[in-house]
Amino acid sequence: MMHVRYATSPTETKQFTTDQLRENFLIESVFVPDALSLVYSHFDRIIVGGVMPVAGAVTLPTYDELKSTSFLERRELGIINVGGAGTVTVDGQTVDLARLDCLYVGRGSASVVFASTDPAQPAQFYLLSAPAHTTYPTQKAAGTEVFSAVMGSSATANERTIYRYIHKDGLQSCQLVMGLTILQPGSVWNTMPAHVHDRRMEAYFYFDLDPDHRVLHLMGQPTETRHIVVANHQAVVSPPWSIHSGCGTASYSFIWGMGGENMDYADMDMTAIAELR
Repeated sequence: MMHVRYATSPTETKQFTTDQLRENFLIESVFVPDALSLVYSHFDRIIVGGVMPVAGAVTLPTYDELKSTSFLERRELGIINVGGAGTVTVDGQTVDLARLDCLYVGRGSASVVFASTDPAQPAQFYLLSAPAHTTYPTQKAAGTEVFSAVMGSSATANERTIYRYIHKDGLQSCQLVMGLTILQPGSVWNTMPAHVHDRRMEAYFYFDLDPDHRVLHLMGQPTETRHIVVANHQAVVSPPWSIHSGCGTASYSFIWGMGGENMDYADMDMTAIAELR
């Protein structure tokens, strides 16, 4: 299944009810056993979703909406495993992905197959795909080897470690940028002070959150904020004009991924906390 969602402007988003906000921006079911669950967003034509192989391997198909002979004919793909050990086989070459490992799959790859090493502890592959104009090699980045940085502090409840996988100094891509953030116990805030980057959209996928807890994901223009209540293994599509920040009722982790015309990680238009409305 692949659901198509159209882009929305700040003007109409201001009028949305809670249900309308969730329908337009929240992805409630990222992992469905033995199936791909994908959302095609008209914000930078990003595809967001996931796959959890249990009974057997799952092959990435093409879709009528893409009008292509294969999914990656004109696209690139970023994959991060947040579950048990698994494999991704690209055009016959099998790559092992442990928890928090990442795989970049380049444009033109004809076959992508997902599998779990142990069905009792299935892999959970989070996927982000963007249009691509050239081909970069398919490459793996182990979670234990990528660039990381500790940021924030316990005093502001945002002590966290940021890991960068797909970026200009890491795995090369056309426009995808991907990484993840792990908050320390007792820390609950992410991306505060908030920012926007009008040159690219962003998607947030929340994981390692206790099922009884939630994250309040903040979105909207800095002076017209809204919030979406997000559970474990759910994702939010964030427009280029929107902030993307959040506060949880317990610690959690999240994958951030971007697509657009600028791949500079530091491309941010910051908003002071006192200016938020």
